Amino acid sequence: MKLELQGITKRFGSLVANDNIDLVVNPGEVHCLLGENGAGKSTLMNVLYGLYEPTDGQILVDGKPVTFRGPGDAMAVGIGMVHQHFMLIPVFTVAENVALGDEHTKAGGILDLDKTRARIREISDRYGFDVDPDALVEDLPVGVQQRVEIIKALVRKAEVLILDEPTAVLTPQETDELIQIIEELKAGGTAIVFISHKLREVKAVSDVITVIRRGAVVGTVEPSASTSDLASMMVGRQVSLSLNKAPATPGDTTFVVRNLTVPGSGGQNLLDNVSFEIAKGEILAVAGVQGNGQTELTEAILGLHPHASGSVQLKGKELLGMKVKDIIREGVGFVPEDRKIDGLVGSFSIAENMILNWYNEPPFAKGFAMKPSVVLKNAQEKVAEFDVRTQSAEAPVSTLSGGNQQKVVLARELSRPLNLFIASQPTRGVDVGSIEFLHKRIVAERDAGTPVMIVSTELDEISELADRIAVLHGGELMGVVPGDTSRDVLGLMMAGMTAEEALRQDASAVEERNRAAGGHRAAGAHRVTGEEDR
Repeated sequence: MKLELQGITKRFGSLVANDNIDLVVNPGEVHCLLGENGAGKSTLMNVLYGLYEPTDGQILVDGKPVTFRGPGDAMAVGIGMVHQHFMLIPVFTVAENVALGDEHTKAGGILDLDKTRARIREISDRYGFDVDPDALVEDLPVGVQQRVEIIKALVRKAEVLILDEPTAVLTPQETDELIQIIEELKAGGTAIVFISHKLREVKAVSDVITVIRRGAVVGTVEPSASTSDLASMMVGRQVSLSLNKAPATPGDTTFVVRNLTVPGSGGQNLLDNVSFEIAKGEILAVAGVQGNGQTELTEAILGLHPHASGSVQLKGKELLGMKVKDIIREGVGFVPEDRKIDGLVGSFSIAENMILNWYNEPPFAKGFAMKPSVVLKNAQEKVAEFDVRTQSAEAPVSTLSGGNQQKVVLARELSRPLNLFIASQPTRGVDVGSIEFLHKRIVAERDAGTPVMIVSTELDEISELADRIAVLHGGELMGVVPGDTSRDVLGLMMAGMTAEEALRQDASAVEERNRAAGGHRAAGAHRVTGEEDR
């Protein structure tokens, strides 16, 4: 099936999310849609899947115009979609989830799952999915849940499969398995639309790459295009993709976490007996698939989990049990994982957001009165220092792009002497150019002698910033390893192996590959878990 989008425009009031977009997807082709968060990729795919009606333009299937009033219309012509956040019911079995919305019944109106089970086994065997139709979804690893979503689309005879940020919740090994599945689907004639902002993966999987910036197509290129060229297309200027940082020179160990535990409501600990330490002048990066205790770790350190137990000491002072405001006054800077909910007040001005923690203290206030001129002057200085793109420091912070909002949070947190700096998902939803700037500021804080803890689900970011890496899985610490540890080892740890087990398995795998290649490294296809071509 050949799919064409012609002149697709989607407006939300005055906002133009998609601007006159043309796109052609051919059978047996992986067409990657590359762009920063907020570029309009997901909006375009929601139009294609019938979730939004286009303001202008048309969709053609095999040269014939079609109109979608909902996802059912899109599925009826052979379009399936796997959303970034899976649409599965955890307490249902695989077969029940696959049948949902397309139920077949036996005589008497009894649900007939046998036909669904048979179809699941057929597809699973054909593509090597290894999915049990009777398994409960809540018991399946994330990578297998994603396969269930793909099976749902294939059972409905999808000839075009849209994958929206499909690797966001996968380990490197699961990402490699997904890429193999995509190759199998492509060989069977299925067209894949692969939406991503990750250059490494796009180059590894694509046949064609279309780059979207600010809702418009800026170019369609081959996967042989360099990463620097792709990055430039994404942001509209030349950017550096590598961070030149000197080796760390750690000083005294001033931040120590011992046996930190956060209980969950169901009797299982969300964070279980976690211990580590950070010295002055080093970056400890916390890696793991989202939802494995990272959020609870940072919140417990900040005093947001009153029932947390263990010990969190900064310069010998116990933080556990202190109020959040008192922890901040001990010199803790914190960039939360969701800036819009926990980091900023959207209706407040940029200047006001710059002093959220200190609005009632000198030099920004005297008695009960704020000093607007001092607040504004402080903001203007920080806007210049942190390159916040705005016409006025008095503008509402909600008017800024994601990258500039993140710069405001960073400017506020780094504008005072710190004894500890914590940044959770520091570049989530941030354009490549802003990532470059934010990484440099984080390293500068390390070089000033501050202990730094970074939490990120992006392994490229972890590898770029970390002096040491701690990996969480299921709320437990799998180990702390050097910053140059391979992605394969990190992926095994993210899947639940201890550092020692992962290192042994990786060494065995390398030895086996060397034997198979006659003692020489085989020249083969570029693996997404390998080194990225520069």
